[in-house]
This record gives sequence, C-alpha cells and structure tokens, in this order.
Amino acid sequence: MAHTQVLLREDIDNLGARGEIVRVKAGYARNYLLPRNLAVEATANNLKQIEGERAALVKREARERSTAEAQSEQLRNLMLNFERKVGEAGVLYGSVTSMDIAHALKDQGYEIDRRRVVLREPIKRFGNYTVPVRLHRDVTVELLVSVLGEGGVQVDVESLEAEAAKASKKPEAPTEEPSE
Repeated sequence: MAHTQVLLREDIDNLGARGEIVRVKAGYARNYLLPRNLAVEATANNLKQIEGERAALVKREARERSTAEAQSEQLRNLMLNFERKVGEAGVLYGSVTSMDIAHALKDQGYEIDRRRVVLREPIKRFGNYTVPVRLHRDVTVELLVSVLGEGGVQVDVESLEAEAAKASKKPEAPTEEPSE
C-alpha cells in the first residue's frame, strides 16, 4: 500500500495535531485530507512552503491556546441549570445533551461547538454534574451542570427511588414447604 507524508493544518483525532507531519495512506490523503484543506502534501519540492506554514501554524496554536486558557478561567465559575420534567425514581422525561449544554453556553455568551462538550452519554437523572469541555487540545475545563425539577425544584431523588422500589415490590406469595 502506498503511503504519503502530509502536514496537518488542523487537529485530527487519532491522527495528529496541527503542524505535525504524519504518514497516511495515499487514498486517505487524496480523498479526504487534501480536498478538505485539512493537510498539505509534504514533498521535497514544497519543503520551504511547509516550513513557512508550520511556523504560522505554531503561532496560531499559541494564540488559540491563550484564548482558550482565558475562556476556561471564565467558565470555571459558571454553573448551568436545566429544568426538566421528572418521572419515577428521578428519571427525566427527555435528557440533557451536549447540544443543550452548548445552547446554554451560547445564551451566556460563549460560542462553543457541541463537539467540544465531552458528554459520554446524555444526562437522564436529576442532580449536579461536572461536564468536561475541551476548549483546546491542551485546555479542558470542568463545567458545573445542575439538573432540577420543573419550576426550579430540587428533587429528592432518594425518596423517589424509595417510592418506586415500594411500588415495584410484589407481595410475596406464601411458600409451601414440600411435604414428604
């Protein structure tokens, strides 16, 4: 299989960081990276262009990192509140997703892509959570998220769980001992 070297113009998960020269399969470079302007081919002929571009990417990286660090200081003290309807045992009707968190951040004045909100699965229960937000490859902030009942009511999840447990228990049928 033919491989080619490319200089990455953007961070690409599972491949490399911006400014790195990596070896990839020729088809991946030709069909995906180069047409989307995510990379430039690293050949002997364009070595000077690559070095100039790499220097520019390093400067841009430093600028974006400092911006992300400043933004993380602002987000560190922010708490997002979500109100949802509750079902039995504190389970939400619907859920709180990374898109909900991104919209709430936008309402607060922070333009953060929902893909940067690292939420493994949607929040489906009441309570307080810390959700990591990856502002930059090296800068992650823990965002506080609170999920409340409708009207801002703090739901007592333990009492709801106890009620659900009582309701789900069936009366035990009398057991008969086997006669010999």
